[in-house]
Amino acid sequence: MEVLDQYFDYLKGLVSEALNDETLTLRQRLKRYLDVITDKLEHDRWMLGCLIGDFSLQVSSHSRLLRKRLDSIFREWRTLFASCIAAAQSAGEIDSQFDAADLAEFLLASWEGAILRMKVERSPAALERFKTILFATVFKRPRTFSVNKRQRRTGKRPIKKSKRDRR
Repeated sequence: MEVLDQYFDYLKGLVSEALNDETLTLRQRLKRYLDVITDKLEHDRWMLGCLIGDFSLQVSSHSRLLRKRLDSIFREWRTLFASCIAAAQSAGEIDSQFDAADLAEFLLASWEGAILRMKVERSPAALERFKTILFATVFKRPRTFSVNKRQRRTGKRPIKKSKRDRR
């Protein structure tokens, strides 16, 4: 349990460093965290993954105490990401179709799955594929360019068309 807690403290530091970097947009901060972890996994030649994911896979069915601790870790981890995701949604950087906590849960579960594939393949392909799809779909920028915004930027009013011109 002590090793798990120390690892999570280390991981929270990485999360905090990436998600609190005010030189980046909120959306960029989320990507930055995934890139930082990708770099660390590359350092281990794609053979080692996340201790939290490994424990969840191997030990959680054997120890109630560890399962409860892992659940607590995932909740805290999810909260860190949900906070950034909610802020990105409020800022209009990420679509608000889904609840921020649900998106954070999806992010963590899917990322851990990509790490498992990375270990099997000994390649970053699964991680890069995950990041590409995540930011093109789930964390896509919402469509905000409307006619009204275009009008405000150009200062032009729409021309009213007669019924005859609309046909």
